[in-house]
Amino acid sequence: MTTRRINFTKKTIETLPDAKEGTRDHYQDTRVKALRLEVTDKGKKTFKVYRKKDGRPIRYTIGDVADWSIENARAKAEEVHAMISNGTNPNLEKRKLREEMTFADLFDMYLERYAKKHKRTWEQDKWEVHKYLSHWLNRKASSIDKNEVQRLHTKLGKDSGLYQANRILARISSIFNKAIEWGWDGGNPAQGIKKFKEKSRDRFLRPGELPFFFEALHEEENQTACDYILMSLYTGARKTNVLSMRWTEIDLDRALWRIPETKNGEPLTIALSIEALEILQRRQKQTNRKWVFPSDKTDSHLTDPKNPWKRILTNATIKYWQAHSHIAPLVAQAMQQTKTRSYNRKLYVAVQTLAEEQNIELPTGLMDMRLHDLRRTLGSFQAAAGANQYIIGKSLGHKSHQATAVYARLDLDPVRESVQAASTAISRAGKKKTE
Repeated sequence: MTTRRINFTKKTIETLPDAKEGTRDHYQDTRVKALRLEVTDKGKKTFKVYRKKDGRPIRYTIGDVADWSIENARAKAEEVHAMISNGTNPNLEKRKLREEMTFADLFDMYLERYAKKHKRTWEQDKWEVHKYLSHWLNRKASSIDKNEVQRLHTKLGKDSGLYQANRILARISSIFNKAIEWGWDGGNPAQGIKKFKEKSRDRFLRPGELPFFFEALHEEENQTACDYILMSLYTGARKTNVLSMRWTEIDLDRALWRIPETKNGEPLTIALSIEALEILQRRQKQTNRKWVFPSDKTDSHLTDPKNPWKRILTNATIKYWQAHSHIAPLVAQAMQQTKTRSYNRKLYVAVQTLAEEQNIELPTGLMDMRLHDLRRTLGSFQAAAGANQYIIGKSLGHKSHQATAVYARLDLDPVRESVQAASTAISRAGKKKTE
């Protein structure tokens, strides 16, 4: 077996040719001698470890180059080399690991070694796994195959929506990839499964909907959830960043919020409008905890406030219907039937039932709004106020190759002016009476 020595780089490995038919080519890294690369006649490239111990060759498979960075492969090769030197059989250890580990073990390892250290949203990861993948937790990880993941992805697409299905697929893939990176001798059953194509949403709160939305917010009893929703609306920040907002990130004197790490993996400074500052100043007097939006159940921050959000949208939608002359009688009739004057789910269903019986088509109202649409709402009001795409992009933390150079030249003054103008417009629209 002839082995060529080369310096492993991404470009070098990508340009290596396929081996001749029926053969395999082998390459040795010049930096870490134990690290090898095997290339098949089909173009498959695999990182391996090769060394001799007491005259006997020992071979160990690290994994496909698509799953391993060169630096991680080098680190793994050095780790395996040390195991062999100490008299440990790395292949035997790998088999033990694979045979014994459950999916829960893989997820716990992912959570402790990666998510908690690198993701501020690790609690959301934990919640998702326990909600959608709890039936796998006691299973041997090696027993979960690609067909099973494909079926789950399809089912979630129907039951929970394309976006959520894609999120869970990505989570499964990440858990298995990290396990492989750390020495688990198994495959990634999510690899090669195509995500659903998600339609680009253009939904945002329109000026005519804002009065009903704000009135419903005012009537919601969960003040923490309401403040979180308003902060999302006035900052345009991503849901996870607002949920995990800390007081140490806020500079009230300079009206700035510095997010240490965004979805893009970079910090972001957000200019706070007067409306956002008022919320923060009020909340600061009410809590001495490190979180701006603390959970009332744990020591952590608020998690996705789905129930308050649904109540607010239901309330706002009924008010929206009531403002339409041809639907208002239905709302009044439903109130009599249900003997309630609360704009709740019971009344909402009663109005829907009456509308079906009388063949009246109800507008969707605000029921199709998602929390992420609040982010789009700020951007739409900025655009209406005359802000250009670069100003809007910087205020929302967007990152694109085309805009990066422009963002670098922008200071926060025009961004602050744009955010303030949009926030003021949103607040004013929310106070207008619908004709």
